[in-house]
Amino acid sequence: MRRAFLIGVVLTMITGLANAQTAREHRGYGYGFGAPGASVGDGGTTATLHVGVGGERLVYKGLGAGGEIGYIGPMTGMGSGFGIGSGNASYHFRTATSSGKLDPFLTGGYSLAFRNEVASGFKVGGGVDYWFKERVGLRVEVRDHYFPVFRSTNFIGVRIGLTFR
Repeated sequence: MRRAFLIGVVLTMITGLANAQTAREHRGYGYGFGAPGASVGDGGTTATLHVGVGGERLVYKGLGAGGEIGYIGPMTGMGSGFGIGSGNASYHFRTATSSGKLDPFLTGGYSLAFRNEVASGFKVGGGVDYWFKERVGLRVEVRDHYFPVFRSTNFIGVRIGLTFR
Protein backbone atom coordinates (compact mmCIF):
# COMPACT_ATOMS: atom_id res chain seq x y z
CA MET A 1 0.00 0.00 0.00
CA ARG A 2 2.86 2.37 0.79
CA ARG A 3 4.42 1.68 -2.60
CA ALA A 4 1.16 2.51 -4.42
CA PHE A 5 0.79 5.72 -2.42
CA LEU A 6 4.38 6.78 -3.12
CA ILE A 7 3.90 6.09 -6.84
CA GLY A 8 0.76 8.28 -6.77
CA VAL A 9 2.66 11.14 -5.11
CA VAL A 10 5.50 10.95 -7.64
CA LEU A 11 3.09 10.84 -10.60
CA THR A 12 1.20 13.86 -9.24
CA MET A 13 4.43 15.83 -8.90
CA ILE A 14 5.67 14.84 -12.37
CA THR A 15 2.32 15.75 -13.95
CA GLY A 16 2.43 19.18 -12.34
CA LEU A 17 6.00 19.85 -13.40
CA ALA A 18 5.56 18.53 -16.93
CA ASN A 19 2.59 20.78 -17.49
CA ALA A 20 4.50 24.07 -17.06
CA GLN A 21 3.48 25.94 -20.20
CA THR A 22 3.67 29.66 -20.83
CA ALA A 23 4.26 32.16 -18.04
CA ARG A 24 0.52 32.72 -17.47
CA GLU A 25 -0.57 29.07 -17.75
CA HIS A 26 1.12 27.41 -14.76
CA ARG A 27 -1.18 24.69 -13.45
CA GLY A 28 1.24 22.58 -11.38
CA TYR A 29 3.17 23.33 -8.20
CA GLY A 30 5.94 21.58 -6.33
CA TYR A 31 7.07 22.49 -2.83
CA GLY A 32 9.40 21.58 0.00
CA PHE A 33 8.87 22.57 3.62
CA GLY A 34 9.97 22.46 7.24
CA ALA A 35 7.31 22.75 9.90
CA PRO A 36 7.95 23.36 13.57
CA GLY A 37 4.88 22.34 15.49
CA ALA A 38 3.43 20.29 18.30
CA SER A 39 1.66 17.04 18.94
CA VAL A 40 -1.26 17.87 21.20
CA GLY A 41 -3.35 15.18 22.87
CA ASP A 42 -4.19 13.21 25.97
CA GLY A 43 -0.50 12.65 26.74
CA GLY A 44 0.28 16.39 26.79
CA THR A 45 2.12 18.53 24.27
CA THR A 46 5.41 17.70 22.55
CA ALA A 47 7.41 19.96 20.21
CA THR A 48 7.73 18.39 16.75
CA LEU A 49 9.42 18.98 13.41
CA HIS A 50 7.81 17.93 10.12
CA VAL A 51 9.82 18.02 6.87
CA GLY A 52 8.70 16.97 3.42
CA VAL A 53 8.02 17.57 -0.26
CA GLY A 54 4.86 17.59 -2.31
CA GLY A 55 3.10 18.73 -5.39
CA GLU A 56 -0.31 19.61 -6.67
CA ARG A 57 -2.11 20.25 -9.91
CA LEU A 58 -4.97 22.64 -10.50
CA VAL A 59 -7.69 20.59 -12.19
CA TYR A 60 -10.57 23.07 -12.52
CA LYS A 61 -10.32 26.81 -11.87
CA GLY A 62 -8.98 27.05 -8.27
CA LEU A 63 -9.65 23.40 -7.38
CA GLY A 64 -6.54 21.26 -7.08
CA ALA A 65 -5.39 17.74 -6.22
CA GLY A 66 -2.02 16.69 -4.92
CA GLY A 67 0.10 14.63 -2.61
CA GLU A 68 3.13 14.79 -0.39
CA ILE A 69 5.54 12.66 1.58
CA GLY A 70 7.47 13.59 4.70
CA TYR A 71 8.73 12.73 8.15
CA ILE A 72 7.52 14.00 11.52
CA GLY A 73 9.08 13.47 14.93
CA PRO A 74 9.75 15.06 18.29
CA MET A 75 12.42 17.75 18.18
CA THR A 76 14.30 16.05 21.03
CA GLY A 77 14.47 12.66 19.29
CA MET A 78 13.80 12.74 15.54
CA GLY A 79 14.71 9.04 15.32
CA SER A 80 11.49 8.13 17.10
CA GLY A 81 9.29 9.81 14.49
CA PHE A 82 7.36 8.33 11.58
CA GLY A 83 6.80 8.80 7.88
CA ILE A 84 3.66 10.55 6.75
CA GLY A 85 2.08 10.70 3.33
CA SER A 86 -1.08 12.45 2.20
CA GLY A 87 -3.38 12.92 -0.69
CA ASN A 88 -5.20 16.23 -0.74
CA ALA A 89 -7.76 18.39 -2.38
CA SER A 90 -7.19 22.13 -2.31
CA TYR A 91 -8.87 25.34 -3.32
CA HIS A 92 -6.81 28.34 -4.42
CA PHE A 93 -8.67 31.62 -4.15
CA ARG A 94 -6.39 33.19 -6.78
CA THR A 95 -5.60 30.67 -9.46
CA ALA A 96 -2.17 30.27 -11.00
CA THR A 97 -3.39 31.96 -14.18
CA SER A 98 -4.45 35.16 -12.42
CA SER A 99 -2.12 38.09 -11.99
CA GLY A 100 -0.96 38.87 -8.47
CA LYS A 101 1.69 37.60 -6.14
CA LEU A 102 -0.52 36.25 -3.33
CA ASP A 103 -2.25 32.90 -3.72
CA PRO A 104 -4.26 31.97 -0.58
CA PHE A 105 -5.55 28.39 -0.35
CA LEU A 106 -7.35 25.82 1.80
CA THR A 107 -6.53 22.11 1.79
CA GLY A 108 -7.70 18.87 3.31
CA GLY A 109 -7.53 15.15 2.73
CA TYR A 110 -6.30 11.70 3.73
CA SER A 111 -3.11 11.07 5.72
CA LEU A 112 -1.19 7.84 6.20
CA ALA A 113 1.34 7.50 9.02
CA PHE A 114 3.86 4.69 8.68
CA ARG A 115 6.76 3.21 10.60
CA ASN A 116 6.47 -0.44 11.69
CA GLU A 117 2.73 -0.33 11.07
CA VAL A 118 0.38 2.11 9.34
CA ALA A 119 -2.37 4.38 10.63
CA SER A 120 -5.01 6.26 8.65
CA GLY A 121 -6.13 9.77 9.44
CA PHE A 122 -6.99 13.07 7.85
CA LYS A 123 -5.70 16.61 7.74
CA VAL A 124 -6.93 20.15 7.19
CA GLY A 125 -5.04 23.37 6.65
CA GLY A 126 -4.68 26.64 4.89
CA GLY A 127 -2.04 29.10 3.89
CA VAL A 128 -0.66 31.36 1.21
CA ASP A 129 1.90 31.15 -1.59
CA TYR A 130 3.76 34.42 -2.20
CA TRP A 131 5.30 34.43 -5.68
CA PHE A 132 8.37 36.68 -5.45
CA LYS A 133 9.64 35.41 -8.84
CA GLU A 134 7.73 34.05 -11.86
CA ARG A 135 8.45 30.43 -10.94
CA VAL A 136 9.58 30.56 -7.28
CA GLY A 137 7.64 31.55 -4.21
CA LEU A 138 7.40 31.34 -0.43
CA ARG A 139 4.79 28.96 1.00
CA VAL A 140 3.44 29.49 4.53
CA GLU A 141 0.75 27.17 5.82
CA VAL A 142 -0.85 25.84 9.00
CA ARG A 143 -1.65 22.10 8.92
CA ASP A 144 -3.37 19.79 11.42
CA HIS A 145 -3.00 16.02 10.95
CA TYR A 146 -5.32 13.87 13.07
CA PHE A 147 -5.00 10.11 13.58
CA PRO A 148 -7.77 8.56 15.75
CA VAL A 149 -5.54 5.57 16.61
CA PHE A 150 -3.07 7.90 18.39
CA ARG A 151 -5.58 8.59 21.19
CA SER A 152 -6.94 11.91 19.99
CA THR A 153 -3.55 13.37 19.10
CA ASN A 154 -3.34 16.25 16.64
CA PHE A 155 -0.06 17.06 14.89
CA ILE A 156 -0.22 20.81 14.29
CA GLY A 157 2.52 22.62 12.42
CA VAL A 158 3.37 25.93 10.79
CA ARG A 159 4.90 24.95 7.48
CA ILE A 160 7.41 27.25 5.82
CA GLY A 161 9.08 26.45 2.54
CA LEU A 162 9.66 27.14 -1.13
CA THR A 163 7.18 26.48 -3.88
CA PHE A 164 7.94 26.34 -7.58
CA ARG A 165 6.03 26.03 -10.84
